[in-house]
Amino acid sequence: MNAIDPNLQGSNDVIDMTHGGGGRAMADLIRDVFQRHFSNPHLARGNDGAVVELPPGRVVVSTDGHVISPLFFPGGDIGCLAVHGTVNDVAMMGARPLYLTVGVILEEGFARADLERIVKSMAEAARDAGVEIVTGDTKVVEQGKGDGIFITTTGVGVIPEGINVAGDQARPGHAIIVSGSIGDHGLAILSRRENLEFETEIRSDTAALNGLVGAMLAAVPGIKVLRDPTRGGLGATLNEIALQSKVGMMLDEQAIPIKRDVAAGCELLGLDPLYVANEGKLIAICEADAAERLLEVMRGHELARDAAIIGTVVEDRHAMVQMRTRLGGARVVDYLAGEQLPRIC
Repeated sequence: MNAIDPNLQGSNDVIDMTHGGGGRAMADLIRDVFQRHFSNPHLARGNDGAVVELPPGRVVVSTDGHVISPLFFPGGDIGCLAVHGTVNDVAMMGARPLYLTVGVILEEGFARADLERIVKSMAEAARDAGVEIVTGDTKVVEQGKGDGIFITTTGVGVIPEGINVAGDQARPGHAIIVSGSIGDHGLAILSRRENLEFETEIRSDTAALNGLVGAMLAAVPGIKVLRDPTRGGLGATLNEIALQSKVGMMLDEQAIPIKRDVAAGCELLGLDPLYVANEGKLIAICEADAAERLLEVMRGHELARDAAIIGTVVEDRHAMVQMRTRLGGARVVDYLAGEQLPRIC
């Protein structure tokens, strides 16, 4: 284990073991950093849990862990990503996200300035998404037994009456829509991690999608499937849905939106953009006669200007995802055997 400079023990500049010991240092950290930025009436009560009001409807709960490296990247950081990821998971069930809980594991020696920056980012992301962070927990581990900071978030939301979105509802003839260009997040992480430079800066697409989902469901309440293609990207996510629904899918490669720099970066690095993670995009599957209306609504939202119909659900007892290529051939879009880019969300 690497030694901590004894001059920094108890310092306000870095996190040390006293910040997880349950004493005054921990109380001060929670008050001065977490409570200050996350301030709301639920936290102000100082209880071990939050008592919240929920509107009528079915309750959705989702939990996600965030271990990204690097912690700060073009377009975002682990803080806003932790909020966006869980807000989006709740929204993909057709629910309105309302509350978040947060668990933070800090490594001894972590810079307090970085923690402050991350917590502030989380608070801003939560406010922008219209959710409250109502309770949480903080732990500190010895240096060498963590990786700076790990964040776990749990989201709670409510599905309005009349909405029924699930991964097992895709049927032959349904249209497959993606909300915009794929691969931005994964390439942004890799470019910062490996100090790669492109013609223009590739930025993560990390964003809270609940506002977009709300607009989509208001226009087309009969949407069958919503899913955000995070780890494993578009390819893995469509395979998950195909297996859940016991259907096949036929994609059109030319219809899939990919930014030129992202495509060039993937080609340079030997990556397939279909499997590169996204943090601000969604897949929607709906009946064919509703697809153009849904597409119109999506393109009217700032987070889905480049939305496109990219394929069709087909009958296939083997639940295969296939794609017509630009050259006129076909390929199977299967799960990857490994992981293209580790530690990206």
